[in-house]
Amino acid sequence: METKEIIIIGAGIAGLSAGCYGQMNGYQTKIYEMHTTPGGLCTSWKRKGYTFDGCIHWLVGTNPKRSMYKIWRELGALKDMQVVNHEIFRVLQLSGDREFNLYSDINRLEEEMLAISPKDGRAIRELMNAIRRLEKLENFTDDPQSAGESIKALLSSIPAVGTLMRYQNMTIGEFAKKIKHPFLREVVNNIFGGPEFPIMGFLMTMGWLNQKDAGYPVGGSLAFSRAIEKRYLELGGQLQYQARVEKVLVKDNQAVGIRLSDGSEHFADVVVSAADGHATIFDMLDGKYADDTVRGYYDHLEIFQPVVQVSLGINRRFDPVRHSFSVSLDKPLQIAGDEHKIFAFHNYDYDPTLAPEGKSVLVCMFNTNHAYWKKLAEEPERYDAEKKQIALTVINLLNDRYPGLEDQVEVVDVATPLTTERYTGNWQGSIEGWMINKDTMKIMMSGKGMSKTLPGLKNFYMTGQWVEPGGGLPTAAMSGRKLIKMLCKLDGKRFSTTENS
Repeated sequence: METKEIIIIGAGIAGLSAGCYGQMNGYQTKIYEMHTTPGGLCTSWKRKGYTFDGCIHWLVGTNPKRSMYKIWRELGALKDMQVVNHEIFRVLQLSGDREFNLYSDINRLEEEMLAISPKDGRAIRELMNAIRRLEKLENFTDDPQSAGESIKALLSSIPAVGTLMRYQNMTIGEFAKKIKHPFLREVVNNIFGGPEFPIMGFLMTMGWLNQKDAGYPVGGSLAFSRAIEKRYLELGGQLQYQARVEKVLVKDNQAVGIRLSDGSEHFADVVVSAADGHATIFDMLDGKYADDTVRGYYDHLEIFQPVVQVSLGINRRFDPVRHSFSVSLDKPLQIAGDEHKIFAFHNYDYDPTLAPEGKSVLVCMFNTNHAYWKKLAEEPERYDAEKKQIALTVINLLNDRYPGLEDQVEVVDVATPLTTERYTGNWQGSIEGWMINKDTMKIMMSGKGMSKTLPGLKNFYMTGQWVEPGGGLPTAAMSGRKLIKMLCKLDGKRFSTTENS
């Protein structure tokens, strides 16, 4: 049988995953990446001796006994990487400077909440029991290969089915209404993603944390992506950087190759886009293969908002236990055209690879509006002034908490949605594609998901966050894996994996 050649657009986690599994299954793949490094949004960058991380705070799949770990092992992603599991996932400073510790251990979290408000015991136990049931639900990496595996998958899902049905359309804010204690209600409303965030996201995350299956790989995002890149190249894959794809070449409604921005054309039997969905469909393919359903996604579905990231290199150390904390202000601040009352900070002192000895990296991220920055960029001086003002605001907030910090800041880096857009091509600077809300939860829970093909176009497939609502690195990795598994089925091959020993 002649070896099929596959072109993959984009060396993000989904593209690298598709490339690795393609190589494992006898396909010859080549990835074309517009940037100079792998990982897409899963990246880090260096500034004057400091490394600023733009992605991983915690990663599902770090427990060797859980199923997602198998995929990372197949991709070589966690090989030789130390994993940190935090005792306290986040510290919330809310009304009146009162603090709440969001413990990773749900038994301890339950005790913390009951100590605040014993009268809310019923709602607290309901929340914790929902986590306990859902944490038993495994993401099986393969379709069951035997009757025994089928039974195991079925039995593991039974405790979670009722919980999934009960909470799939509920927001955090809707659950918070069950809490009578004012401070505890404020905690729940701000505990994860805000009141409008689906509570399923919080429940699943706490289940992973409780299982020590959502740790942090020391070295950060780019080191993580480099490990998968290394695995891909060792498998015989080819990767070309600084290769921006302008068009998918089509003949008789079949994808036959790509054209790069330098005018060169490259051909293959199959074309896979792991790049931005909007650019793929409406630019690379000129919108010719978008039906009402596909257009409806981009016209109506909500995307993860872009962010402003303020990264600081600071000549001091902090308390690594308080690695993630949010601060609620009495009065909101006007920043980049929006009001912000809660600021979330991340202290990377637990990763010694990111800062010189005795120094620290502190990062603040908050949601923002892409259109605001797009308009502002028309006047470069105003754009730069806005970035400087935002950095000053963040430093002042931290100086209130850590007096003298403003004099210890050595490096300041501000990334806007236009930065994300420039380096990754992501539509409107979105950080994870489709937002998790009631609309996308219905797509996710339907079992069908979004189509990986476009109507009327053969030999073309999409993978990654724009065909997998919810985003995240595990989703991206599984998406690439599922795609190659689907191609194997179409080609009459048995899907297989090989792992580094």
